[in-house]
Amino acid sequence: MGIWGKANLLRARDGHEAKVLSAELFFDLVYVFAVTQLSHHLLENLTPLGALQTLVLWFAVWLVWQYTCWVTNWFDPETLPIRLLLFAIMLVSLVMSAVLPDAFGERGMIFAVCYATMQIGRTLFVVLHLGRQHALSKNFQRMLGWLCISGCFWIAGGLSDGEYRLLFWIMAVACEYLSPMIGLWLPGMGRSMTQDWTIEGGHMAERCQLFVIVALGESILVTGATIGHMANWDMPTLIAFLVAFLGSLAMWWIYFDTSSQAGTEAIVTSSDPGRIGAYFHYTHVIIVAGVIITAVGNELAIAHPAGHIDTKSLAVLIGGPMVYLLGNGIYKTVVYRWFPFSHMIALAALAILIPFAYLTDQLMISGLTTVILIVAAIQESVSRRKGRHGVPSQMK
Repeated sequence: MGIWGKANLLRARDGHEAKVLSAELFFDLVYVFAVTQLSHHLLENLTPLGALQTLVLWFAVWLVWQYTCWVTNWFDPETLPIRLLLFAIMLVSLVMSAVLPDAFGERGMIFAVCYATMQIGRTLFVVLHLGRQHALSKNFQRMLGWLCISGCFWIAGGLSDGEYRLLFWIMAVACEYLSPMIGLWLPGMGRSMTQDWTIEGGHMAERCQLFVIVALGESILVTGATIGHMANWDMPTLIAFLVAFLGSLAMWWIYFDTSSQAGTEAIVTSSDPGRIGAYFHYTHVIIVAGVIITAVGNELAIAHPAGHIDTKSLAVLIGGPMVYLLGNGIYKTVVYRWFPFSHMIALAALAILIPFAYLTDQLMISGLTTVILIVAAIQESVSRRKGRHGVPSQMK
């Protein structure tokens, strides 16, 4: 068949781990921009409503990326049609990312149309390519049904204002995020089983790990950009800069040094990699959210190291590391079937820090949270190397 034929678009399943290809890495570059936009949106809207809006937007960004990741797990980005599909999604994602700060303002409809176009268009392409007989067809047909339902909510939100837009978009996110939990069930179409999601586990694990790198890279960019715009590099500012860098290093250490390889092994050796892939989908959205929130806290601490702690700054300075540790703990529970003791202690320490935070400044709290992250990383690294919790669990 030619380059547009059906036979040559699926990845070869030859028993070897599917590689993450350059087209996929190029695709991820847009999401560096998206994550930066989200952190700026949260920084400029540090209110409960602003936090909820940012959370909804973050779920949307994650869902576009993750659904595309599942498609490239099955389909070969080296083939021209899939590569063009990726680049088309990349272009629309760039527009979507550009309007993120004003998604709840005048550009809400642009955001909604971009989002629905990507989700529905990509899935429709797959459905049309697979036809009716392929083993994956029913799964993608059910997915298309749910994305059409959510798309109606996205467009309805784009046509609405204020709290109605937020409500419609929450319903849209719920459709896309929760429907896989019920096997994408639709009346007359049945449900999908995770055993039907014949993913290549190593590829899925690596893609999730690369998105964590994207988020940490954005955190580094924020740190560098913030100090770069400071006119006066006094000692508190330089200390805050160093603390932010060490915090990013600790977050890398907590995820990559103690669990990323084990996570890959867990999904590769599982008899039901589709189920573990779904778990990765749900846990990594929390992990990356923690990085985004922490980046906002770093920016505040560098810009105003002696600034008084209020509830808004406390929420990001302590909330970010807490969300990151919680996400990592849940992820490692999937991998090891054990919530790390180091993470429990660190979460408790961060919680104890909350009532005392109002007595000091932003630099001190940023420094203390970074110390807690570093100690947690050291404790878990020592524990894993001593084999206290054994090898990664073999998911059955």
